[in-house]
Amino acid sequence: MMPDQNNSTSAVTAMLREAREAPQVVARLLAGNADLCRDLGERLRASPPPFAVTCARGSSDNAATFAKYLLEIHSGLVTASVGPSVTSVYEARPRMRDALFLAVSQSGRSPDILHLANAGREDGALTVALVNDTSSPLASTCEVVLPLHAGSEKSVAATKSFIAALAAGLQLVAHWSQDQELLNALDTLPDVLEQASATDWSAAMPMLSKANNLFVVGRGVGFAVAQEAALKLKETSGVHAEAMSAAELMHGPWTLAGDHFPILVLSQRDETLSGVNDLVTKLNEQGVPVVVAGAAEGPASVMLPSVENIHPYLAPIAMIQSFYPLVNAIALARGRNPDSPPRLRKVTETV
Repeated sequence: MMPDQNNSTSAVTAMLREAREAPQVVARLLAGNADLCRDLGERLRASPPPFAVTCARGSSDNAATFAKYLLEIHSGLVTASVGPSVTSVYEARPRMRDALFLAVSQSGRSPDILHLANAGREDGALTVALVNDTSSPLASTCEVVLPLHAGSEKSVAATKSFIAALAAGLQLVAHWSQDQELLNALDTLPDVLEQASATDWSAAMPMLSKANNLFVVGRGVGFAVAQEAALKLKETSGVHAEAMSAAELMHGPWTLAGDHFPILVLSQRDETLSGVNDLVTKLNEQGVPVVVAGAAEGPASVMLPSVENIHPYLAPIAMIQSFYPLVNAIALARGRNPDSPPRLRKVTETV
């Protein structure tokens, strides 16, 4: 019998305990960083950057993807994810003068991230670190530090620190744009996460726990959490999961999907919804097993509950909060320890 997502005592790992702390972490972050984001927003309005650069690895890079979509959609700022190896391995010096440079890291100790952050600051970029360890070298390197306020995170699989990084990016954009609707929505995020944490996604267990391959589909601001969900399935559960844009899936990769290759669709109620609904319908017509979470409708093998009537920028954060207990249960059902995946360490120091 598979462990229940929410109720089985065997499912209470460090990963699950830490994921459940995310609502309190976000509440601390929103209160603790409000003045910092207000001041930074004022500075960015007074001297708008010509473009933005993100720098991160792993889950932090998925959080940077969320920030990229927010900056491009909401702020109209072209944003590039620059590979840290550009400076740390190739010793190149990308021109970043006057850019907004966002480094995202839980530990703030990866040498390649530090290389690129230092290059950005030396070239005249406004360097901002979204980092959990404020005593880290990254925090010392960057001009502005937005702490993640996640506290100690013992499980190798990042959960609360990832959600905190999403919230930090959203808070920065909200204050920079002075979008009152978004600021008001942001105030509700801790409560939204509490609701999401209590949302039961165990209906997806029979299908996803048996799969060795699957796609996790998202689009727009939701693509970042599709990336995160795929990463977590790989690292905790040994599932070969690939994040895929709902648009890109139709260009060929969906030929892989079928009875033993299901698709998890994550969706929010925004301009992408119509296209995602069409995709779900087409997959169903092809007999592909589909698990749907979020706003998408239409025929699906499994429809998961989600927090309703929330701002579309909050929806992806709520969905990943609901997903973490599910992937914890999937790992256990497959005989794996999500706190200590094979060959992985909490801090990965890449060069």
